Amino acid sequence: MITIKQIDSFIEKIPPSPKVLRETLSLLNQGDLIKAAKVGKEDPALNAYLKELVNKPIYGFRNEVNEISQIFGILGVSKSQQATYNYMISLLSPSKWKLFKLNKSSFYDLQAQLSANWQKITTHLGINDKDIQSAAALLPGSIIVSEALFSEKLEDVKLLRSIDEIDLNTILQRLCNMDLFDICQRIAQKWEMPQNVADIIQASSGVKPSNDETINTLGKWMHLLLFYTLSKPVFIEAQLNDFIDFQIDYVADIYDDFSKVMKIS
Repeated sequence: MITIKQIDSFIEKIPPSPKVLRETLSLLNQGDLIKAAKVGKEDPALNAYLKELVNKPIYGFRNEVNEISQIFGILGVSKSQQATYNYMISLLSPSKWKLFKLNKSSFYDLQAQLSANWQKITTHLGINDKDIQSAAALLPGSIIVSEALFSEKLEDVKLLRSIDEIDLNTILQRLCNMDLFDICQRIAQKWEMPQNVADIIQASSGVKPSNDETINTLGKWMHLLLFYTLSKPVFIEAQLNDFIDFQIDYVADIYDDFSKVMKIS
């Protein structure tokens, strides 16, 4: 059994700790894009990451965007905050994945797709809360933590999957009594994000609905987004789709709307 202390030790490795990141996020939270870009420019790795992330096809920029001031200016406050959270998560990404068939490029693709499409959803729903708009950035972080936890019990994980053919979320619960969404919640708490963000993430599991109608609705949208994203060939190959047990009854009332937002034919 993996203990809560071990899980927290992995989560504790997730920034922010560098001064530049703290200041950049603080300025973004205040809505000051110009000062945030000026401070963020001091971190070459942050600049390189943002350039690679936002020039992914899903962001839809016709011309390559190079400067952090351009990136923040185009993205706006909430998307810039989300992109910075994505960078913080990427700092913990392993150089070599042992269980999930991911690499730097495919992991960045995962972050970009979740972030860009969650922004589409929150815009469609008229959500202007920066923390809610950044909530999707937490999910790749929990995948990194899960990879680290599974890597310590790799043979046990492979044995369980070969015998019982159970999903990875169930295996995660057996190993540490927490699932992917519990880990997301702990990351949200570390970043001192509002409780409603953690509640949305828990609701997005599809099996832990909220009594709050607004939170539950956002949980449904996120559940569909996760299933939609992780069902793409590259993430099926990476075995990430084994984390999500699609709850069709839970999301039936918004499925058509979701399809229109994602332009699914």
